[in-house]
Amino acid sequence: MGSDHDEVYALATRNRLLAAEMFAGLTDEQWATPSLCAGWTVREVCAHMVPPEGGFKLWSLAGTVIRFRGDLERMVDVTTREEARRPTSELVAALRDRAGERLKAPVVGPHGPMVDTAIHLRDAARPLGLDTGPPPEDWRPVLDFLLTGPAERGFVGRGRTAGLRLEATDLDWSRGAGDLVRGPAEALALGIAGRPAAYDDLAGPGVEVLRSRDR
Repeated sequence: MGSDHDEVYALATRNRLLAAEMFAGLTDEQWATPSLCAGWTVREVCAHMVPPEGGFKLWSLAGTVIRFRGDLERMVDVTTREEARRPTSELVAALRDRAGERLKAPVVGPHGPMVDTAIHLRDAARPLGLDTGPPPEDWRPVLDFLLTGPAERGFVGRGRTAGLRLEATDLDWSRGAGDLVRGPAEALALGIAGRPAAYDDLAGPGVEVLRSRDR
C-alpha cells in the first residue's frame, strides 16, 4: 500500500542515485574541492549523503546527541568527518546501495532527508562546474518544505523568508508577499538554505534581505 510520502522517498532516492553516479567519476582533486556547505569538501558532502544503515534508530541517535551534549551541528560535523575517512569507493558504493532507504528524521520527518539530498547534491556539483542535479519540477516539494516551521527549525532558521515574495522562473511556483526574490527554482532553494553562491542567480530587492539574514 502506498502512502502520502511515497513521492518524497522516491525523490530522495533519485537524488542519491544521481549523486552516486557523479561521485563515482570524480578525480582525487575533485573530491578535495571545497563544497558550498561551509567547512566541508566534496568528500564530506558525499559521506553525509550516505543514509545510516537501517535508517535512524532513536536509541542510537539519542546516545549520540548525549555524547555531544545536545550540540547537533557539532554532532553532524564530527560524525560526517569520521565517515569521510572511508575510501571514496566505499562511500560511493554505500550511497548507491542505500539510496532507497526511507528515512524519517526527527523534527523534519521524511521531507528533511529529501531536501537534504537535493541541496547537498548541488553543494557538491556546483563548485565542480557540473550540472548534475534535480530537474526544475523536483525542486517544487523542496521549496514548499523550506517554508514550513520544521524546516525553519531544522534547516534555515526562524524568519528566514519573512516579508519576501519568492518566484521561480523555471517553474510555476510562487509564495509569500513583500520584497521580491526571483530566479530558477534551484537557486531559490539554495538561497533560502543560505548558500551565498546562489545569490548571483537571483534578482530582486529581497536578495539583499536574504544576504543580511545569513547565519
